[in-house]
Amino acid sequence: MAAKQSIVYVIDNDESIRKSFARLFRSANLNVETFPSPDEFLTSRIQSENACILVDIRMPGATGFDLQQRLSATGVSLPIIVISASDDGQVRDTARKLGAVSFFRKPVDDQALLDAVLWAISVASKGKNR
Repeated sequence: MAAKQSIVYVIDNDESIRKSFARLFRSANLNVETFPSPDEFLTSRIQSENACILVDIRMPGATGFDLQQRLSATGVSLPIIVISASDDGQVRDTARKLGAVSFFRKPVDDQALLDAVLWAISVASKGKNR
């Protein structure tokens, strides 16, 4: 059985950010699916292996925190990387308490983000193969 191609789910209400991150991850041969809201992401089919989520915190409607809580409540355990324009300590702490594996402040350093995504997918994949 062939391993599934790695995928990054990008959830951000800003279309230009979604497009920018999609280009970055595709340049590293990762599949990408983008969503303008957590609600749209939650209604899609989600690959649970070789995947991670990149989510903004502040969006109209459901927030990145809401998504983290919903995924936790339903038992979906994908690594989540949080991005935010706010570098507030409380925002970082809440993201981590809800299970984020990493936190980045916008604007994001592309290489650091790519490294974090590859690390998150690698660690999650190793955990599922045990």
